Amino acid sequence: MEIHPLITTSDELAALCARLSRSQFVAVDTEFMRENTYWPELCLVQVADENEAAAIDPLAQGLDLTPLLDLLTDDEDVLKVFHAGGQDVEIIFNATGRTPHPIFDTQIAMMAISQSEQIGYSNLVESWLGKVIDKGARFTDWSRRPLTERQIEYAVGDVTYLAEMFPRILKKLVKTGRGEWLDAEMEKLADPENYRNDPLQAWRRIKAAGRNPAMLGRLKALAAWRELEAQDKDIPRGRIVRDETLADIASHPPREQADLAKVRGLSQGWKDNEIGRRLMATLAKAKPLSEDEL
Repeated sequence: MEIHPLITTSDELAALCARLSRSQFVAVDTEFMRENTYWPELCLVQVADENEAAAIDPLAQGLDLTPLLDLLTDDEDVLKVFHAGGQDVEIIFNATGRTPHPIFDTQIAMMAISQSEQIGYSNLVESWLGKVIDKGARFTDWSRRPLTERQIEYAVGDVTYLAEMFPRILKKLVKTGRGEWLDAEMEKLADPENYRNDPLQAWRRIKAAGRNPAMLGRLKALAAWRELEAQDKDIPRGRIVRDETLADIASHPPREQADLAKVRGLSQGWKDNEIGRRLMATLAKAKPLSEDEL
């Protein structure tokens, strides 16, 4: 397999995508950062087919990603292969409003083959290819430039292994007779509705005790408010208010803003700052959930 140098120009990317568009499948992986932001920052895209592999630098000045994004989301003749691709699909959806299609996820496929729990990528590579992945570059800052040779080698390795394993996994999968189940799971993975960011549904991700409609109505309102605050500031939602703190406030709503200083997880400043005022205003407008929402 030919491994290309890091792609940083629009001409290089357009030529690569033109070649990949003639392939039956393309293995895809991404590297991103979201520790300090609400929206994930796409830092690297890796692609491979049977013949070639490359890493693409989306942070390169002047690089037009359109050919790549069109290949991933619009080209129905090329199967896009991921492993545990939920976050990769989310990033592509955020960039385009579209999801990759058609799609294949080797982690889901392995669940059909072995009928067991999810398998990690490194274990999958070792099991199918007998190779051990060097994890030294896994937890690096992918947004820093220049990227090191070790980082690029690690990143490209993910898709070269994936491209090598995919035909073998597919062949094994045919023998299971679970193609219908797998097709349904892949359609779920590619369903855009899974990636639309609806603040009014954010409360469903928060663990809360009880099914009291009034409490859950407050939780719904607070979770939506937090989501919008985090989006506006582009910081992780947990840095606005943590889940357990929101649940506590929904269960035991403060009567006035000064009471926020007594809430575990909030600082003293909440008793008289602007964000505390917005939280209290949100609570005041909260309505109990309807029977349909419970």
